[in-house]
Amino acid sequence: MADLCIKCLKSEITESGTTYGQFLIELLSPGQGITIGTLLRRILLSSLGGTAITSARINGATHEFSTIEGVREDILEILLNLKGVVFKSHDKETKLGRLKIQGPAVITANDIELPTGLNIINPNHYIATISTKAVLEIEFKFEYGKGYKLVSNSAKENLADFLDLDVMFMPIQKVDFQIENVYKNNKEINNENLYLDVWTNGSVTPQDAIFESSQLVIDIFRQILENKPTDIIENKENSDLCVSTEAHTNILIEELQLSVRSYNCLKRAQINSIADLLKYSPEKLQEIKNFGQKSADEVFEALQNKFGITLT
Repeated sequence: MADLCIKCLKSEITESGTTYGQFLIELLSPGQGITIGTLLRRILLSSLGGTAITSARINGATHEFSTIEGVREDILEILLNLKGVVFKSHDKETKLGRLKIQGPAVITANDIELPTGLNIINPNHYIATISTKAVLEIEFKFEYGKGYKLVSNSAKENLADFLDLDVMFMPIQKVDFQIENVYKNNKEINNENLYLDVWTNGSVTPQDAIFESSQLVIDIFRQILENKPTDIIENKENSDLCVSTEAHTNILIEELQLSVRSYNCLKRAQINSIADLLKYSPEKLQEIKNFGQKSADEVFEALQNKFGITLT
């Protein structure tokens, strides 16, 4: 197979700091385009991390519905505006920063006093307006993470009086790809070309994002190769299932803490204990009236998490 190569066809940077890049990977064998395109897209959208403001302490505010005299926006609006500030960090450490402005003034991201190793991508991003000589003072907590972090799922170890924000750490905004067939003698498909379009928030370039994602894929498969199984796992005897069933005879299904729908379906089917449940195969379980795939997945997960049991 010929050596693969990647070319940058387009590269754009908007005024807001977001970046776009289009890339071409050539000389792929038939079928490899969809495989590599799907893999890179999923890694780009799920596995790359970034730094964001996760909480803020605003002087004079006790909750997100507070207001500050002389400031046009209420606290909730200020917090929403802070979510739009994009940062580029050179490490993954948690940091603190601050902002202190006396009005009248229009406050932008550029007014934030940053700790070492942190840069703002969109310094003109609007935060708030002070219409009087009032002072707006805010302290920030910057954290590195991946994916999303919702306030309801935040750890309760936050600093006193800090208000949590819903955070999107992921630097990739959108990924698209297309496959182009290259025909041999205008008849048979000889190769495939993969066109990859990547949009980022500016904290990482599309090219670096692709290279980082590719390295993550390499690391994953390297671990698989370095940890090959050496022993053949023998199938468990039927007697093991019997012992497991007896061990959970007196445990009621209430211990699984299922949703009301799943619980009621099992009760109507006279399934009152874990032992009763273990008599059902996954296929037979889904034959219960009104017991769909979602309920089945819930039961499977609860059995595995609470008792280490897998229905077969």
